[in-house]
Amino acid sequence: MGFFTDTSVCIGCKACEVACKEWNAIPEDGLVFTGMSYDNSEGLGADTWRHVAFIEQRKPLAVQDPGVQHEDVDVLSLAAQGSGTPPEQASITPTTPGEPGQMRWLMSSDVCKHCTHAACLDVCPTGSLFRTEFGTVVVQEDICNGCGYCIPACPYGVIDQRKGDGRAWKCTLCYDRLSDGMEPACAKACPTDSIQFGPLDELRERARGRVEQLVSAGETGARLYGEDPHDGVGGDGAFFLLMDEPEVYGLPPDPVVTTRDLPAMWRCVGAAALTLAAAAAASFADALFGRRS
Repeated sequence: MGFFTDTSVCIGCKACEVACKEWNAIPEDGLVFTGMSYDNSEGLGADTWRHVAFIEQRKPLAVQDPGVQHEDVDVLSLAAQGSGTPPEQASITPTTPGEPGQMRWLMSSDVCKHCTHAACLDVCPTGSLFRTEFGTVVVQEDICNGCGYCIPACPYGVIDQRKGDGRAWKCTLCYDRLSDGMEPACAKACPTDSIQFGPLDELRERARGRVEQLVSAGETGARLYGEDPHDGVGGDGAFFLLMDEPEVYGLPPDPVVTTRDLPAMWRCVGAAALTLAAAAAASFADALFGRRS
């Protein structure tokens, strides 16, 4: 089971963020503008398990071009004219759209990816992180000892330690709701079905059809991210339909499970230990028999 997030229909309402906080009783962590966009919840963290990114681009969206251009308009002088300005004298009115627009908003609700090969789970020394019967990855906060090993292990930078608490927290994909046959709170609250929940095979098939629909409509930048079971993390339990490169959304273009080299590293450590032991034994034997001779 997992998430398919279709960012092409996200309207940035942040209902998913609110529903996630309410259902999971996540503490309030403040609203802060970064200065980079109108987003006021910055990013994923210990107290933000769903985050809607706002990305402004000087690029028209194929089927949503508003046809209004504001870049050369002195809005302060327009305000002085008042609302009684005749349309033919105004620079911005619905009747004077100007040249085709050159701006679009990209909005995307980000979340833990619930990787098939989850490095956070690999490095947890207490068993706090575990794989559920639904294929998702969950933290048991009553077992977490706050060691923090899972945090640098995550290739997406999702899992985080809570200030004043020290333990690691992240999306559980509403494990308690799934156990009762309900869909996650964020998907339930999404008014546009941008967040869809269900069996991953069904979601992947639906996502591929949506990409074909967008590309045929002229949105050639539409692509899927995280749906491939053969990628560096074995495929994500939460994958996305993006309208641009992953880096635009702050996502790594080719994520890999950070523990993939551990078996080879342990083999090298074992070989080095055997070599040292053999060298020590040889030195001891040489000293012993050399002294007797």
